[in-house]
Amino acid sequence: MERTMQQVVSIGEAISHPLRLKLLCMLSEREWYIYELAKELGVSRQVLYLHLKRLEKAGFVESDLRLEADDMRAKKFFRLKEFNVSLGINDLRPFFE
Repeated sequence: MERTMQQVVSIGEAISHPLRLKLLCMLSEREWYIYELAKELGVSRQVLYLHLKRLEKAGFVESDLRLEADDMRAKKFFRLKEFNVSLGINDLRPFFE
C-alpha cells in the first residue's frame, strides 16, 4: 500500500510518545472507558484525550459513545484497531525523487 508523506508523519508522531505506546498495549487487552484509563494512568482526561486523538487520527484506535442502562451520561470507549507498521527506505524514496 502506498502511503502519503502526511500518513507516514502521522504514524511516526502517534508512536513517538511513551504514554501512547502504553495506551496501545493497554488497549490491546480490552476496550477502556476514558475515565478508567485516566484513573489507571494517573493523568487528566484532557491530556489523555489529546494522546488518544493522535492515535485515532493515525488509525491505531477507534472510539464510540455509549449510553448504559444504569447511567444516563454518554461514555466514550476506546479500543485498538488491527495494525501493522513497517517502514523501509523504498517507502521513503518516492517522496524525494
